Amino acid sequence: MSQSQNRKQALLKRHRRNKRLGLVVALLLLVVVGVTVAWWLPLLLAVLAWVAHEAWFADHLFYSPKDDYRYQFAADAEQPTVILDKGRLMLCEPLALSGDETLILALRIKSSLAGRFIDPFIALSTDDRQTFERGVDGLRYLNLTGQAHALLEGGLALKGRWCRVLGEPVLSVWRQPDVRQQRVMVIAPHADDAELAAFGLYSQATQPWIVTLTAGEIEAEHYQRMGLTTRDAARLKGRLRAWDSIAVPRWAGVPQENCVQLGYFCLQLAAMQAEPDLAVGSREAELSDIRLFRQFNPFPLPADGDGRPTWNNLLADLRAVLLKARPEVIVLPHPVLDPHPDHVCAQEAVLQALQGLEWQPTTLLGYANHLHDNDRWPMGDSGNGVALPPSFDPAYTLRPYCLSLPAEIQRDKAMSLGMMHDLQPKMPLKRRVRRVIQCLLAGRKVSPWGENEFFRKAVRRHELFWVIKPK
Repeated sequence: MSQSQNRKQALLKRHRRNKRLGLVVALLLLVVVGVTVAWWLPLLLAVLAWVAHEAWFADHLFYSPKDDYRYQFAADAEQPTVILDKGRLMLCEPLALSGDETLILALRIKSSLAGRFIDPFIALSTDDRQTFERGVDGLRYLNLTGQAHALLEGGLALKGRWCRVLGEPVLSVWRQPDVRQQRVMVIAPHADDAELAAFGLYSQATQPWIVTLTAGEIEAEHYQRMGLTTRDAARLKGRLRAWDSIAVPRWAGVPQENCVQLGYFCLQLAAMQAEPDLAVGSREAELSDIRLFRQFNPFPLPADGDGRPTWNNLLADLRAVLLKARPEVIVLPHPVLDPHPDHVCAQEAVLQALQGLEWQPTTLLGYANHLHDNDRWPMGDSGNGVALPPSFDPAYTLRPYCLSLPAEIQRDKAMSLGMMHDLQPKMPLKRRVRRVIQCLLAGRKVSPWGENEFFRKAVRRHELFWVIKPK
């Protein structure tokens, strides 16, 4: 298990332990109230406690909102002096900006009392809001990418809602090449990962490729409710998601011959990596042959010969695709920020496949569709900006690369997600009830694009990547 996965498991273990302890204490208090006051009072208090939990304490937040984010940025960042004067961020010296730079503003944010119950945010004068944890009291990082014109035109207004801005702001600027003018390959561990992370990037790229590693066939309860067995439901889901991985990128203009589905099995990459020549079958589809999920591919691949789900076959497939596409830019899961086991293995497989290969990309960009510490990140509503995620390891150097997405591309991205079969089923009843409670008591909004939480998280005015330096 990788270091990032170990950290994720440790955070989950601590969270569950604290939750069990809190539940025991609450039950004891209810018993005491029932015995000493009135038998019906514990029932009322239990209902109120549950509503309060769903409204304000159901988020998976594995750190204190008072913790400072601790970033160590790459040394190539420019840091022009800025001041915050009467709520306006102003440059203290001339600065040449074209508008394509990544702009990140570090500042301290302190929640008001109301901000412990309603998500606090910073409103920008350009009709953007960037949201932070309830009860925030520490160093955070606003994403000002796309705000260069407002900054140069006399200052950018920043207004705290349910929070205050404290201390001296620090602006970091990264000048970056436009990777949309290069050959771009997006590595997706599952169908929809490419769209969630990089639809805006690949839809504007001149020569995009999408390579999906797994069929994503497990957890097919939605199809079991149609009367299918576990095996048949998993096979149907895998075939549908394999189709999605080939068909949906066409919405963005990606040629079908540039979309590849490798068809390996969901959550089995780590077992394959542990024994590279061992065939690791599907957990639910009762399959040990990956060819069922590769039938839509535009050209043959090395593993088509035997269909064995092995790590060595995965590496051979990746090398073949890399040599055919010769991408200058590879977009793949970030090795530290994204702890999902298939995402970790996907990144490691690509780096291993590149070792000794005659073609090497010039740029690697990492993305994070899942986080260790905060399952609501990016916080806030659809269409808003993406502030930097929580990070607490200053020993790891990070260099952000951010793209701004106009409204029409955000809309097309939302439609691409709507085509993905895995994002179409209704949420479980418990989550729907929780969402209603949070809308009423915590002021949260539902995405207009779809019910699944990824519509809120992914359809934003920013796509945020991180420049990776291969080991």
